[in-house]
Amino acid sequence: MLTYELKKSPGVPLYEALYRCIRSDILSGALKPGEKLPSKRALAQNLEVSKITVEGAYGQLLAEGYIRAQEKVGYFVENIPQSPQRPVEKIETSSQPEDPAGQNLGGPERFPFSVWSRLQREVMLDYGEKLLLPMPNQGIRELRCAIASHLAGFRGMHVDPENILVGAGTDFLYNLLIQLLGRNRTYAVEDPGYGKIRRIYAAGGVRCVSAPMDPSGVRPECLEGADVLHISPSHHFPTGLVTPVQRRQELLRWAEAGERYIIEDDYDSEFRFDAHPMPTMQSLDHRGRVIYMNTFSKTLAPSIRISYMVLPPELMASYRERLGFYTCTVSSFEQYTLARFLSRGHFEKHINRMRKFYKQRRNRVVAALNGCAFAEKLRIREEDAGLHFLLKVDTDLSDEALTTLFAGAGIPLRALSSYYQGEVPPEDRHQLVVNYAALREETLEQALKKIEKTP
Repeated sequence: MLTYELKKSPGVPLYEALYRCIRSDILSGALKPGEKLPSKRALAQNLEVSKITVEGAYGQLLAEGYIRAQEKVGYFVENIPQSPQRPVEKIETSSQPEDPAGQNLGGPERFPFSVWSRLQREVMLDYGEKLLLPMPNQGIRELRCAIASHLAGFRGMHVDPENILVGAGTDFLYNLLIQLLGRNRTYAVEDPGYGKIRRIYAAGGVRCVSAPMDPSGVRPECLEGADVLHISPSHHFPTGLVTPVQRRQELLRWAEAGERYIIEDDYDSEFRFDAHPMPTMQSLDHRGRVIYMNTFSKTLAPSIRISYMVLPPELMASYRERLGFYTCTVSSFEQYTLARFLSRGHFEKHINRMRKFYKQRRNRVVAALNGCAFAEKLRIREEDAGLHFLLKVDTDLSDEALTTLFAGAGIPLRALSSYYQGEVPPEDRHQLVVNYAALREETLEQALKKIEKTP
């Protein structure tokens, strides 16, 4: 006789609990093919449950093919092929520290919860059932207009809302661009640069090559054979350099010389402390060769997956014709909330508060480095922009040993050399990428004291 200890669980009926127990025994081989099961009445009495419970369990097993019914005889176990048990493989996690470009910034205490939740309530009350209706594939017009207004005031860009496309994260938008521009093109990415970009393009099935850089940015003469250039001219990661206008114009001429495009990734441009943000390449483009991209994940929260790109008019027309069947990947509820957050000036206030907060943190981190016992061996290289800087260390240690030393002291950092695909110039060795936005000063001070005592 089958014996099971059936316990009531929230949301799990007794018949389903019994069904799972019998199914498990069949799959494990405890109940053999052809073996007769107890009658419904007998099993109900033995388990002290109702006959209806047993009927429900047997009915589910019968429907799924685990047992068969023989009229006036009873129920029998079917011959179910036994799948060999595969050992659970241990997944090795990378020991490499998290990339500073992707780390959570500021923490939840910096997010404007009260304002955001109030706007969410307003949106729910004002739109109600309309939030459940289909929306334009480019994103709701209210958000696109708010983004266009923000770009005009903050970046000096004159953008038609009809050329803005909203999506859930830049990863999604990159993949849309691959389909829009075609997989037969060669994409050039900055070297050194953020490695995830290269991986996304490679996963999308396009050829990806390195775009070598000098102190002014990507070198146009090294772009032979490339059709698309992915660039972050306003604040390059990880070097922090800003591409001057002369080099920007050279790159625009490169794009205009053929059927080429520049993807301008303006990620992190909001955090410039001692000067007005540099004009975008899109604002210098008069031939429709620049695709502008940005995201709210860095300025608000990584979990708010709202990004956007501004397509040249011809490309937008091509998108509507060829890819217009795609549905917008951001919920209308979040879009309406962000639209009000932008249009009512909350975003500008939030950015101003964050700039002040991060500038103070940067100054404290710099002071801790300048005040440590081995400060004479450290040199900080920064551009008063973004949320990281480079730390040059006068040492005979290799970059790997240097990062291991800091990691052992509780500060996981990556070396600038780890962002190179090609040969690393000697001057870029022994430099660490310090993401001070995610760095606590007290943790840094303790780590520096620990390093000081390291033989």
